[in-house]
Amino acid sequence: MPCKVLIVDDSALVRNLLTTLIDAQPDMMVVGTASDPYIARERIKALNPDVLTLDVEMPRMDGLSFLEKLMRLRPMPVVMVSSLTERSSETTLRALELGAVDYVTKPRIDIMNGIRENGQEIVEKIRAASGARLKSLIRKPALLQVEKKLTADVVLPSINSRLQTTEKVVIVGASTGGTEAIKELLVAMPADAPGILITQHMPAAFTSAFARRLDGLCRIVVKEALDGERVLPGHAYIAPGDRHLLLDRSGANYVTRIMDGPAVSRHRPSVDVLFRSAANCAGKNAIGVILTGMGDDGANGMLEMKQAGAHTLAQDEDSCVVFGMPKEAIARGGVDEIVPLSEMTNRVVLAVYKQGAGRSGFEGRVDVSGLRKEAEGWQRQL
Repeated sequence: MPCKVLIVDDSALVRNLLTTLIDAQPDMMVVGTASDPYIARERIKALNPDVLTLDVEMPRMDGLSFLEKLMRLRPMPVVMVSSLTERSSETTLRALELGAVDYVTKPRIDIMNGIRENGQEIVEKIRAASGARLKSLIRKPALLQVEKKLTADVVLPSINSRLQTTEKVVIVGASTGGTEAIKELLVAMPADAPGILITQHMPAAFTSAFARRLDGLCRIVVKEALDGERVLPGHAYIAPGDRHLLLDRSGANYVTRIMDGPAVSRHRPSVDVLFRSAANCAGKNAIGVILTGMGDDGANGMLEMKQAGAHTLAQDEDSCVVFGMPKEAIARGGVDEIVPLSEMTNRVVLAVYKQGAGRSGFEGRVDVSGLRKEAEGWQRQL
């Protein structure tokens, strides 16, 4: 049975382009369109779609207000359609908090070519949304098309020799559903947690807004990563959209590297690239975390991290919006622990402590007493 899609957008051009794109797929079909949320409400009742694509800025009612009502009264998978602007990125992040599964970036200029060029990404996100885990829905398997993908080799080679260090670092990768998962992971982090590097699949206009939003919620400092920054305890660094984030070393210190280069596993930034860089220069002193996401980016890199001695964790299926990236990492043998999202922060901090945070170089550079106390309390509960 094809996935039934309802398109909600005030632009007739966008509705027509999306309809043509979606109807060309063998496993999905557009059952209707609507130019504003009031019409959409009636079409949802009449057509019972599986997935909704929803514009942000529309007449009579904005997409955010409509989404909030929809998720309260009739939860269903929603993919937001948002222009690449700072203002719309803030709105889209709020939409993800309210329950939207993912978003499609809509160029403000040359919309026709923009949608055509990003057609594969759009239909993949709709497929993933059709199988997304929402509180009131039973998850269906997402149908993903297979295509040739570049590996992390195109950005940086794997190396066997590693500089000796004792400082811990946490490396995180996520995609669909990841903005909320990352928020839950970071909000619970103690202020003296190790430095954290994060790759979340996002376009360039979204990452700075995402980092600011998290920084206002967390005890740690959260920022968009810059090239050559020293990785400090109590800080999290978000990969800038459309550029790869890598972990590197400068003498005894970890530093960030920001690189261009080809998309890896269909993505830039790529989780595989970040994970490989951690395997190369942190080895057993890294803790790797792979969260909810579509596809398999990060699966190979997590295996490399584990083989280098890192402790690796994957989000479990029940708490994932889309159990794609964690599932692939588990299948390839790269995961030490499978953990519910609600317990992920606890398990990360325990992993840091078990690897010897208090004996390995944090002592004297950062106060780990709070981290140690929390970790020991968790250990007693296990």
